[in-house]
Amino acid sequence: MTILDKILAEKRKEVEELLKQTFDQIEYKRVPKFKQLVDASDTIRIISEIKRSSPSKGVIDMNVDPVTQAKQYEASGAAAISVLTDQAFFNGTIDDLRAVRKAVNLPILCKDFIIHSVQIDHAKAAGANIILLIVAALDDKKLTELFRYAKNLDLEVLVEVHNEEEMQRALALNPALIGINNRDLKTFEVDIATTERLASMVTNTETILVSESGMKTKADCLRASNVGAKAILVGETLMETSDIGETFKELQVALPVKGAK
Repeated sequence: MTILDKILAEKRKEVEELLKQTFDQIEYKRVPKFKQLVDASDTIRIISEIKRSSPSKGVIDMNVDPVTQAKQYEASGAAAISVLTDQAFFNGTIDDLRAVRKAVNLPILCKDFIIHSVQIDHAKAAGANIILLIVAALDDKKLTELFRYAKNLDLEVLVEVHNEEEMQRALALNPALIGINNRDLKTFEVDIATTERLASMVTNTETILVSESGMKTKADCLRASNVGAKAILVGETLMETSDIGETFKELQVALPVKGAK
């Protein structure tokens, strides 16, 4: 079994438990749409992640206070905050997301492995504005069903791909947000060339491309922006830095000027 297979097996168990619960749909404060924040910017925008650990990295920071971290991200110029809510493999919880929602005025991405609409209900009830749909984890029917379900709840959807075949499947949805994950979810190896290879498949200039994983230096961010990424998702680099503000300044590179050669 790959790591993704193991995670999805655990998710199926979680869904069974969630289906026994009900979720009150709380009215949270209005925050800007992530796409609007990106469209209005002349620099690459950063989705900043709160991440205690991962299967590939192991422990990153088990003592992180999600609220403190989120406030630092917001003060540094984040366009959105990603909160890992998977407990079994990433040591996150939905309570982290709830706490962050109360603390910041930015859109929040619920970072999890979603395979059922009940998880989307759970995320929205906790205050999420964006959900992640991983193409590798879903067949076309389920992907389309969950995409439409989330959109009907007025959630933004980040559709994540890892290769050409997944990109073709994602493009069939005509999503506003496409995430290119430089990390292979089967081997967990990272290569920014993945973004460089797949970005050219996106021809709709309205689509926001987000390069995910492996963003450690200014050079990494320039590689992504030069092929059309307008946003990046950064986890480990921001979790491990001793100066979040300075790291933001380094990573938030100017986007190429349209029409410039």
